[in-house]
Amino acid sequence: MKFLLTNDDGIDAPGLGALERAAALRGTVRTVAPRDAHSGCSHVVTVHRPLSVCPLDNDRLHVDGTPGDCSRLGLLHLFPDTDWVLSGVNAGGNLGADIYLSGTVAAAREAALFGKPAVALSHFKRRDLEFDWERIVPWITRVLEVITNRSHVPGTFWNVNLPHLPPGQADPKIIECSVDRNPLGVRYTVDGTSYRYAGDYHGRPRVPGSDVDVCFSGSIAITELRLS
Repeated sequence: MKFLLTNDDGIDAPGLGALERAAALRGTVRTVAPRDAHSGCSHVVTVHRPLSVCPLDNDRLHVDGTPGDCSRLGLLHLFPDTDWVLSGVNAGGNLGADIYLSGTVAAAREAALFGKPAVALSHFKRRDLEFDWERIVPWITRVLEVITNRSHVPGTFWNVNLPHLPPGQADPKIIECSVDRNPLGVRYTVDGTSYRYAGDYHGRPRVPGSDVDVCFSGSIAITELRLS
């Protein structure tokens, strides 16, 4: 199995390293990631200037573009024999309405537009805990085993959110669930003509059994998304 890996946190992000280690247990890994971080860029692609591709080592390259650009270049030119596109692991959740804002999810969606099976992976962040990227490697391996053993339905892709568990807590269950369709609790603090985002991600509303609820409750949320 040949995996094309990308992300929106940039080529040096530790979440991408965790994904590379997990995917290498199931197949061949080739990475085409943005040179810089593009968190929250959604499905932006570059069409009005050339894109520069810089080879690093061991089938790792970075691009001075977006996650969507990386999927396009990877599939069309750099590694056209790719079987699966994996995007992540994002430092922070991509749950519910986040799927429309996320560059991580957009890279997987771009692959689906080319007819390739794809998975976007993100790691929810609790305020009181630091990330332990090595801990999630076996979690990702389990998720990939579940998803890649299924028959691919054209026009679909997967969104995966890992919970943030305290040290010593048992490994999480994998739960297939739907997208929470609640709007984000968006608000701003105002200082004259300056508006600063002040939303409470952790306090967002959640529908029982939805991806937000499953992940916030300590399980791995996997959701099949469909192109509209």
